[in-house]
Amino acid sequence: MSTTGIEKVLRLNHPGVLRNFNWPSDLPEFGRFNLIYGWNGSGKTTLSRCFRALEQRKPYLPGQVTLVCNGQEMDGKDFPGATIPIRVFNRDFVSENIFLTGERDVPPIFIVGKENIEKQKEVTRLKARLARRLSDLENTRSTLSQGQENLDRHCIQRARLIKETLRTAGPGKYNDYNKAKYRSDVENMQQNGDSSSHRLTDEEYEIRKAEIQQSAPKRRIEPIGVNFPSLTQIQSKVAELLTTTVTASVIAALTEDAPLSNWLKAGLDLHKARNANTCFFCEQGLPDDRLSILEAHFNEEYNRLLRNIDNQKEQLDRILKDINDLTLPDEAALYDHLRVRYEGARASLTAARDSVAHYIRSLTAVLDSKKERPFERLEFDISAPSIDESGIDRINQIISAHNAVCDNFAEEIQRARDDIANHLLAEGLDDFLQLSGAVKTACNSIESIENEIGQLNEKIDSLEREIIEHRQPAEELNDDLRKYLGHDEILLEVKATGYRILRNGEPAESLSEGEHTAVALLYFLKSLHDQRFDLHNGVVVLDDPISSLDENALYLAFGFVRERTKDAGQLFILTHNFSFFRQVRNWFNRQRGQGKQDIRKRPAHFYMLEQVAGATPRRTTLRTLDPLLQKYNSEYHYLFARVYQVAKSTTGSPSLEESYALANIARRLLEMFLAFKRPDITDDLWKKLNSVDFDSARRTRILRFTHTYSHSDFVVEPGHDPSLLREAPAVLNDLLELIEKEDQQHFDAMKRLVLARLGEEEVD
Repeated sequence: MSTTGIEKVLRLNHPGVLRNFNWPSDLPEFGRFNLIYGWNGSGKTTLSRCFRALEQRKPYLPGQVTLVCNGQEMDGKDFPGATIPIRVFNRDFVSENIFLTGERDVPPIFIVGKENIEKQKEVTRLKARLARRLSDLENTRSTLSQGQENLDRHCIQRARLIKETLRTAGPGKYNDYNKAKYRSDVENMQQNGDSSSHRLTDEEYEIRKAEIQQSAPKRRIEPIGVNFPSLTQIQSKVAELLTTTVTASVIAALTEDAPLSNWLKAGLDLHKARNANTCFFCEQGLPDDRLSILEAHFNEEYNRLLRNIDNQKEQLDRILKDINDLTLPDEAALYDHLRVRYEGARASLTAARDSVAHYIRSLTAVLDSKKERPFERLEFDISAPSIDESGIDRINQIISAHNAVCDNFAEEIQRARDDIANHLLAEGLDDFLQLSGAVKTACNSIESIENEIGQLNEKIDSLEREIIEHRQPAEELNDDLRKYLGHDEILLEVKATGYRILRNGEPAESLSEGEHTAVALLYFLKSLHDQRFDLHNGVVVLDDPISSLDENALYLAFGFVRERTKDAGQLFILTHNFSFFRQVRNWFNRQRGQGKQDIRKRPAHFYMLEQVAGATPRRTTLRTLDPLLQKYNSEYHYLFARVYQVAKSTTGSPSLEESYALANIARRLLEMFLAFKRPDITDDLWKKLNSVDFDSARRTRILRFTHTYSHSDFVVEPGHDPSLLREAPAVLNDLLELIEKEDQQHFDAMKRLVLARLGEEEVD
């Protein structure tokens, strides 16, 4: 069985008689060999045109069809994408290929000459390579399409991110940012090779982002004009004072009583300043040596030490005042993007200020202690705090950045926007390079594959020009025509583009029906061996290939058909001619495996197109071949057997549906019988029937039954009544009696034959 084939016509809806057809559930699928019998007008042409549309890769019109091919449903609109190899012979093929007026040449048939077998093998190899590369091209184009889609999506998403991040309420550089601009910018960055310089840290990115959110410029801020003192120098001076002692005539009581010592020192200075000899406290006279003793205690060295201590304290007080007077800007006065940095710098500076102030106050306190104990060496155990002395510089840098934005607000905001845009470009560069690289690789692959495909096509065309020959098929066709027609008047002339039909060496202006059919059929059968068609795996369809042929030509045509189609992967033959049907039936019945009990496993299947009884308007359906058509060797035998079966049946009257078909059968049987018995009378059935010596009333009933009910697509007379079809058995008996009365010997012979056949059927 073929590796490709048509299994069934699942659905078919056509304006003609095959209307609303659905494959019957009990109808076997098509086999390798398929014979379809049907009278003219039963739908054979509709079926063949459906198959012809599949061959031509055209949508099926008019109507709708669904085929089952290789286990898959195929809708008629999908025929352009079909791959099943098929060739169809029908009236359309003839009209499109065999021209009676010579307006166009008959298309050529190509075969390969024997001397070019090796070249053909090379062509086959190249075509296999071509098929693989075409598949590679399709796959690579799919990869390219997906790659371009991915790249396009990346560009759209990154452009949208930049646009949404940087858009402004008014006119703005990034308000209309799109994928094309993104692609141009990122490619420029790639060419410049400076993407790393545009990358921002997370902190820098947030600062730029906050900066671009400013809506209006702020006021300038004055920088901080104070600096922290050198604590190491101060500590050194204080330490020196604390370790300095006074050498003098010491009054022991005063060295141990600082308040008293201070009081006496102040009194001594007061008395000396006023040259007083009387004590201001007790108003008694001072002893002569009392002032000298006190002056010896409070000498110049003592006074100098106290002055130095006071001077140092004053310096510390000034430093402390400067520190306490230090005022830092309100963070609300700064631009938003500077506030985060400012908060950290201000906190650090405030901590340093507090630490320094605390240290200064500690030094002042220890100097106060020294002042009260000038004669003692005091140990200095206070360490200077470790402070960030750059705090003020950091604050001033932030203020400077703030003032720069104030002075160039629009430029600074735009610079921040550009920084963010460049950062987002740099951030997406790696993905862009990967995606664009994939697209470039696919494009390069496509270019390479297309170049190779072009080279392969050139090689194949060159080889085929050397080896393809359509002269030989023409010569073989001319031999076939001589055998078929019995003369060589009709020949095919070889031309560059095909063949021209000649009669006696001149272009044939017209062909007879027989010649027309002969040329068309033989041309079609020869075309099955065209190298562009795989006969062994292909489907061949012949619709009434012997139309208008006489009996002798019919048998010759059958011989050509059988010989040229026997190796087809799948074969369909449709015919209304019973003689041709019989030849094909007998051929198919001899196929190996045809005797299998399971019909589905037989290589040959038999079908018939039959009218659906009672359908208005008229329509037909496909069914299995009537068993009687399988048994008899003439249509007349079949018709007689059908009529005899119903007329002599003992199982009751036929159904209304069966009766409609019987009217047609009875009419054809009557016409064939009278055509033989009354050849001298014209084709008028009424005149022929009236010439028969038979009961007048029964003749009328036979004529009315066969004439009225064999045209079920319209009403012949007002008295048309389907219920009268119940008379079918009686009318058919009348018909048999008419035949018997007219030709007893003939009737008896037909009866014996029918009874013998029916007996065989009952045994089976």
